[in-house]
Amino acid sequence: MLRDVLINQKGLSNREAEVAELVTKGLSNKEVANQLFVTEKTVKFHLTNIYKKMNLKSRAQLIVWCMPHYNFTETTSAQAAQAPAAVNAESSNAASAQIQNTIPSGSSTVSGIRGGNDQGNNNGFGF
Repeated sequence: MLRDVLINQKGLSNREAEVAELVTKGLSNKEVANQLFVTEKTVKFHLTNIYKKMNLKSRAQLIVWCMPHYNFTETTSAQAAQAPAAVNAESSNAASAQIQNTIPSGSSTVSGIRGGNDQGNNNGFGF
C-alpha cells in the first residue's frame, strides 16, 4: 500500500519507493544498501531524490509522512478466531506476570535489585 501511494501520488520510481519503505521500517542506509544489493552511496542518492520529489528535508519527515500509509501486519480471520481462546487461557498467567514486571514511577523505590560486587557498595547497580 505504501509503495503504491509513493509511486502513484508522489511520482517516485519503484526503487525510490522501495528505499522509502525500508527507511520507514527503521533500517539504516547501510542496512538498506545491503538488502537491495547496492552501495550506501546509491541509497543516499535515492534518498536525496525522494526528499526533493516529496518536498521533505529529513529522514524523520519521510518516516512521519509514510507511517499513516504503512501497511501494518494484519491478522487473518482464522488467526483472529483462534486468538481469543489463547488469550483467555493465558490471561491469568499473563496478568500476574505483568504485575511482577511493572516498573514503579515517581518516588517509589525498587526492591529486589542487588549489587554483585565484593566491595560492599550496595547501590543496586553492581558498581
